[in-house]
Amino acid sequence: MKKRIVTLFTVFLVAISSTAQKVEFEEYKLDNGMHVILHQDNSAPVVVTSVMYHVGAKDEQPDRTGMAHFFEHLLFEGTKNIKKGEWFKIVSSNGGRNNATTDDDRTYYYEIFPSNKIELGLWMESERLLHPIIGQEGVNTQNEVVKEEKRLRVDNQPYSRFLENVKLNMFKRHPYKGTTIGKMEHLDAATLEEFLAFNKKYYVPNNATLVVAGDINMNEAKKMIDSYFGSIPKGEEIKRDFPKEDPITEPIKATAYDPNIQIPAIITAYRTPSMKTRDSRVLDMISSYLSTGRSSVLYKKIVDDKKMALQVGAINLSQEDYGTYVLYGLPQGENKLEDLIKEIDEEVVKIQTDLISEKDYEKLQNQFENNFVSSNSSVEGIASSLATYHVLFGDANLINTEIDIYRSITREEMREVAKKYLNPNQRLILEYLPEKK
Repeated sequence: MKKRIVTLFTVFLVAISSTAQKVEFEEYKLDNGMHVILHQDNSAPVVVTSVMYHVGAKDEQPDRTGMAHFFEHLLFEGTKNIKKGEWFKIVSSNGGRNNATTDDDRTYYYEIFPSNKIELGLWMESERLLHPIIGQEGVNTQNEVVKEEKRLRVDNQPYSRFLENVKLNMFKRHPYKGTTIGKMEHLDAATLEEFLAFNKKYYVPNNATLVVAGDINMNEAKKMIDSYFGSIPKGEEIKRDFPKEDPITEPIKATAYDPNIQIPAIITAYRTPSMKTRDSRVLDMISSYLSTGRSSVLYKKIVDDKKMALQVGAINLSQEDYGTYVLYGLPQGENKLEDLIKEIDEEVVKIQTDLISEKDYEKLQNQFENNFVSSNSSVEGIASSLATYHVLFGDANLINTEIDIYRSITREEMREVAKKYLNPNQRLILEYLPEKK
């Protein structure tokens, strides 16, 4: 009887979330190709103005890595109508905050303002697009900023290069083999003309998605958007034809060294399909089953019970073109790296062989329901999700429907997907070791 009550309660929660969490939005295109998404939520006097550009590290030339991330910084330098150093002052003095992020696939800029400052946010983003000042002085300034960021976040952080080394060994042709922050010698060598050309190619309306979300009047917002963005000239069509990777059919063994660590790590990584595929979402569930929370399979077995590791984990790093599925562990005491591989592999084989329990399956479903509710719980999160789903998935309404995909994934699918992708002959084995002084 108790189990039936719990099951009915779970069904009730799913029914509530599937209706109460629906995000209403409107989307359309300007004549210059800019995609616009509007979401009205008048529950709080806040508005998000954001632009996602479909440009990331994978769009760079092999000898000019780091350009997209560099532009994340450079496009705060100033514009024709915003003086150097004034961008952040304008935002903060009007009660707002702002930020930007870059990855391999996209760059995202956003401001969060009191809703009566919506026009200011739109004007600033239109200025960034239409009138950026890209000069040698700004390039030199941001070059030093990026170098300092690399020193702080990469060069001097323990385990900060493990993903860099995974990608370097997993990808031989596709530009995912590089890093988002890039190589500093490439940025040093880049000319002003190259920076101007990168801007002209990628930071154009037809490569941009504008999301305005929050306490807005839809008709007034549309008029302001047309006023500030409608006349910006369309850019040249961007053509992408990235090289494809050959399947991995034999184990790849590699070693990397980190001067900032004392404890080694072992990493196994598998190349997996695009984030847009159903299989990628199944892998999300497998990674959650293996390593989300202290009660997860790998943590409970290897860290808590056997005390063989300080840390273990599974990550489904899904991206627009490919994914990388990573399993890792840091040994404790006298345990060896190969001991951790053996223990982790045993749990993967169990997923490939047997169905996970009904109890664990319900736990997974609840985790993904909670994630769904959390991601849509703020206007800031909704704006980011709408932009991401449109730019990288081609369907903004996934903000409402992706949870249905996760709900429909079965235990049998988890078993089959694990058998399809997580095999010893399809992986990288990377020993991540302390660098000897």
